[in-house]
Amino acid sequence: MDSKYILWFDEVDKNDIPRVGGKGANLGEMTKASFPIPFGFIVTSEAYFHFLKKQGIKDEIEAILKQLDANDPNNLHQTSKKIKALILHTPMPEEIAGQIRSSYEQIYEKEKGSRQLLEKVKQRVRASYSPPLVAVRSSATAEDLPDASFAGQQETFLNIKGETNLLRKVRECWASLFTERAIFYRTEKKFNHFKVGLAAVVQRMVQSDKSGIMFTVDPVTNNKNVIVIEAIYGLGEYIVQGKVTPDQYLVNKKDMSLEKKTIGFQELKFVKAGTENKEVKLTHKIGQSQKLTKAEILVIAELGKKIEKHYYFPQDLEWAIEGKNFFIVQSRPITTLKEHQATTVTVKQEPFLQGDPASPGVATGVVVKIDSAREIGKIKPGDILLASATNPDYVPAMKKAAAIITEHGGRTSHAAIVSRELGIPCVVGVTEAMKRIKEKEVLTVNGANGFIYKGRIVIQQAQTSHKHYKTRTKIYLNLAEPEQAKEFSKLPVDGIGLLRAEFMIANIGEHPKSLLKKGQGHIFVNKLKADLTKICQAFYPRPVVYRATDFKTNEYRFLKGGKAFEPLENNPMLGYRGTYRYISEPETFELEIKAIQKVREQGLDNLHLMLPYVVLPSHLRTAKELVEKSGLKFGKSFRIWMMVELPVNVIMLEEFLKVGVHGVSIGSNDLTMLTLGVDRDNETVASLFDERNQAIYWALKRTISVCNNLGVTSSICGQSVSDYPEILEVVVKNGITSVSINHDAVYRVNNEIYHLEQPHK
Repeated sequence: MDSKYILWFDEVDKNDIPRVGGKGANLGEMTKASFPIPFGFIVTSEAYFHFLKKQGIKDEIEAILKQLDANDPNNLHQTSKKIKALILHTPMPEEIAGQIRSSYEQIYEKEKGSRQLLEKVKQRVRASYSPPLVAVRSSATAEDLPDASFAGQQETFLNIKGETNLLRKVRECWASLFTERAIFYRTEKKFNHFKVGLAAVVQRMVQSDKSGIMFTVDPVTNNKNVIVIEAIYGLGEYIVQGKVTPDQYLVNKKDMSLEKKTIGFQELKFVKAGTENKEVKLTHKIGQSQKLTKAEILVIAELGKKIEKHYYFPQDLEWAIEGKNFFIVQSRPITTLKEHQATTVTVKQEPFLQGDPASPGVATGVVVKIDSAREIGKIKPGDILLASATNPDYVPAMKKAAAIITEHGGRTSHAAIVSRELGIPCVVGVTEAMKRIKEKEVLTVNGANGFIYKGRIVIQQAQTSHKHYKTRTKIYLNLAEPEQAKEFSKLPVDGIGLLRAEFMIANIGEHPKSLLKKGQGHIFVNKLKADLTKICQAFYPRPVVYRATDFKTNEYRFLKGGKAFEPLENNPMLGYRGTYRYISEPETFELEIKAIQKVREQGLDNLHLMLPYVVLPSHLRTAKELVEKSGLKFGKSFRIWMMVELPVNVIMLEEFLKVGVHGVSIGSNDLTMLTLGVDRDNETVASLFDERNQAIYWALKRTISVCNNLGVTSSICGQSVSDYPEILEVVVKNGITSVSINHDAVYRVNNEIYHLEQPHK
């Protein structure tokens, strides 16, 4: 449908957040990438803004907000109540309502699911028409930003049937922009209340036999080598709310082995019963059983791994199983990945209670029990908030608390996510906590290991915690997302050693050749320039090393228009990629060069260039000539690096360096795969992938030695140096110039390098 008020999932992607919000944009993105998404449409944010304007209620809402005191619970409650009532009692314009009704009638016809499902639906419709069952999910247009999760602030409605009910629920979604928790959060984050719009996602309802949440990194420890899956029986609302304690499965991301499982006892489940949603009590036998089979765990983990790879960033996903069908209900970037301060705790007594560690840190305080959101005014700054579970209405109180304890829930519950975002300790799933912990009791909570102690205990900060040492070996950052630049620039690093182009290119959304064909190459240049400018400004005058695009052909095909320009290759990893593409298609490489040139013309001369996947010295020479032909000249103020990620780069390194580069950076991921002949993304052989192989150690030592002898700087930017102390030891002791690492490893790696550089006594 050609309308600004309604868009189907396959009409949008991750670039459409201003129109369809974070949920809507990600559902569209994953639909286009052929992930198993229950199909649907989005009532756009333009519909919401049109509603406010046409019905003339924006001024009334602004007048109510002028009286707001977000720190006064009663004032906050009254403000929310007035605005929601105003929205709910204002009629929806017919131009919006009519399009929602029309789209609702088509939702089964548009379903992109299995043919079996479609046939089943058609048979039912032929027999006797029954209106579709849908879920209606709020999708704020500023949600899922790098510094804000909007965790559960707006509403979700399940098993909605009939046009009248659907229209009412869309309006309730709009009203949920002004719940107490949403108003409070926007006020705290200093977001303009009218610059945050709301779209409503209308999605075919999945009747989940099992459901849950998945993080593609451990959100508590930031361990990037594991996938965390939490699972319950029934619909997923109870896991998000933390109303039940889920099973938890930790899956090794490299070999997909099940590292650990913890079975939670589930007392209740939430299911559809007729036209209602019903809470069902489970028998003890069922409640204590393992929720997922090993095969189901692996299917879900594989989906998470693929979606993380698609987005180039760790993801927080909701999944569901309906019969034998697996679905991803939504995906968003994890917003709580931070460098946590390590602590050691000195105690004389054993822990009083233990639960699941959900947010690291240690705090001592007086316990205040909260049975419902009506009691949040009881919490004073420094108290420990104890609840059966939290929901978004608890956020104002959570903001004041020194720590959070909940009786139910897992690491992906509301209490856990919000605590991590607020940076306060949290322990969840503490059995009988409400019964065993006394009101006004003094407790010490360690959110890193889940231990709870009686009384006040002595806390010692670990010596490595946020202490920064001056080292000979420079430390740079790996970066992919421009929105992270401002925050990460505060870290004590020497600059960015690897700025990946792929995420920025993916955000542009359209294949560069497609844009060139339409005479719109300037769109690519200007968007890339804007992202590069943001990063270079944040880090100025520290160097930013931009690695030019190294999409494989199968990844380029995902871009809009990509299928028309990308060949189908049996093995894209060894195919048409890297520097050879630049010299074969100079017109597309020139777009990147122009963007670099425009950034440097603004005085941001800290931007430099690195060339990936260089097969022959002659390719390096030709690529350099293409850059200098544009007017950019390599020298002290504009440097060029070459990736060392192919065995030929190591074996013939002297020949490559003769062409003239200022430095090299070792890409240990590709170097390991290509040296061992193992694709780490192929689950059949992934267990053979290991950067600690002796052949890789030899390659590292040779590369560093040749560079040192020829006066060229050497660095390493692969994941291995962030993960493995033994690899860090090899490169540092052999005299590498710098390392480029992940942001969450900065203080740890700095500490390790400092001690490695000390002379042996």
